[in-house]
Amino acid sequence: MGLRAVFVPAGEGRRSGPDRLADQVYERLKDDLWEFRLLPGERFTEADVAQRTGASRTPVRQALYRLQREGFVDVRLRSGWQVRPFDFQRFEALYDVRIVLEQAAVDRLCAGGAETAGALDALRAAWLVAPSLRLRDGGLVARMDEDFHCGLVAAAGNAEMALIHRDVTEKIRIVRRLDFTKEPRIDATYDEHAAILRAVLARRSAQAGWMLKSHIETSKAEVRKITLHRLYAARGACDAAWPSAWRAGSPP
Repeated sequence: MGLRAVFVPAGEGRRSGPDRLADQVYERLKDDLWEFRLLPGERFTEADVAQRTGASRTPVRQALYRLQREGFVDVRLRSGWQVRPFDFQRFEALYDVRIVLEQAAVDRLCAGGAETAGALDALRAAWLVAPSLRLRDGGLVARMDEDFHCGLVAAAGNAEMALIHRDVTEKIRIVRRLDFTKEPRIDATYDEHAAILRAVLARRSAQAGWMLKSHIETSKAEVRKITLHRLYAARGACDAAWPSAWRAGSPP
């Protein structure tokens, strides 16, 4: 799987050493969440994180409290930390927000001028391809799926809308990654993205909005099907490629 680009806000390059280290621990922990090395409900301590990352307690604690503010982990008095358990109602609410934002973006794109087509060039190159050229790596396609939806919203030209949408995307990332542990979802995603793009490029706003809503609701319906067995199966597939230091008991 390829490396995931990390968004660095303006001014982050001038952060002090300890703050940069906290940022690195924060990103490492998020990757462990997205790649199922840490599962919902799983408990761990600051010492576990320090051992895994090679960082001292201070940047570890800063990273964990940042993740807590963002809703990914909870602190448990006298028992360390816990990955936030799945809250199905919260996930479904976040999917509803996605639908509102992405339909609004599609409306803006369909009402736009010639510059709209140019803004979508990268998405066309990725998704309007022959079946023989489609990628088969579920993890990579999951990242491309995020890029597709974030790219649609970004192309609409409303920076605040794009910022809110990216925040929602992060909060539901683990659910969407589970979608791509099933082979049929890869071809379905290519087909659906291609159809949405063609409708947007043809300025068929109503059709594009309907297809987009249906596409997102298919993913939303998968939320209620998530089981503990499925999560552990996803982690097993991950561990086959990268043995997890969380369970191996040794730093990376």
